[in-house]
Amino acid sequence: MTETVEHEPKLLFPGLKSFYDIAVPLAWPIVRVAVGWNLLVHGWGKVARGPSAYIRPFVEQGFDPALPWIWSALIIEFAGGITLLYWKAGFSWLNRGYEYTLLWGLVCFAIALRGGGPYSVDRRIGVEL
Repeated sequence: MTETVEHEPKLLFPGLKSFYDIAVPLAWPIVRVAVGWNLLVHGWGKVARGPSAYIRPFVEQGFDPALPWIWSALIIEFAGGITLLYWKAGFSWLNRGYEYTLLWGLVCFAIALRGGGPYSVDRRIGVEL
């Protein structure tokens, strides 16, 4: 059985309703900008260092020949994707595991499922993806 919600959730601080009316529609664009900026910065750092800086770590993880995999990872991450290249280290980010990468991957998936929303560029140009 599916549940439908026909009303907005109860406000935490009802006296701030006018603030909520302004801030709530901006919540999703803030998440999208945060995710996009994080992936862009991380991806650009890798692109700037160049693929040769990553050959040894990729080969050690079993990606041989490394260069095609390195370029794929650089392009995907820089373009806003996520790659899971930390599987052998386990889950914990403290051990260089995939926890952080998985978090960003799930957030990106949520963004893809939810769509751009009213403040997205694709909505503004009339071509929602």
